[in-house]
Parts: sequence; structure tokens; C-alpha cells
Amino acid sequence: MKAIGRPKSKKPKNELFNLRLTGEEKQAFSTCATLSGIPMAAWVRERLRKAAIRDLEEAGQKIPFLRILE
Repeated sequence: MKAIGRPKSKKPKNELFNLRLTGEEKQAFSTCATLSGIPMAAWVRERLRKAAIRDLEEAGQKIPFLRILE
């Protein structure tokens, strides 16, 4: 029988990141997440990860949250 609910993450997310937004920013992010069909937290995390990858690669820095495939 298939388990119901969110799949267990191999690396649990146990750190919090507080961010102050304007009402307009929050509404825009929420709308984008809804259009993408994912929760707003997942949408924000995905966008931040993409930006971090881009910025760290441009700076020639290691991307700590990416695993190197061997």
C-alpha cells in the first residue's frame, strides 16, 4: 500500500529564514506559487536556490547545497 503524505526528505529542512516583505511582494510571490502549482515556501526556496547557483558560479565559488555526482 502506498504511503500517504509528504515523502521523507533525505536531508530534513530544520533551519528557518525570516524575511520581511511588502504586502505587494508577498501577494506577487503567492500568485506565482499558485500559478506554478506549488506552495509558496517551495516556490521561494526554488527561486533562491537558482539565484544562489547563478551568483556562486559567476564568482567561482562552491555551491554548498549541490552534491557532486561521482
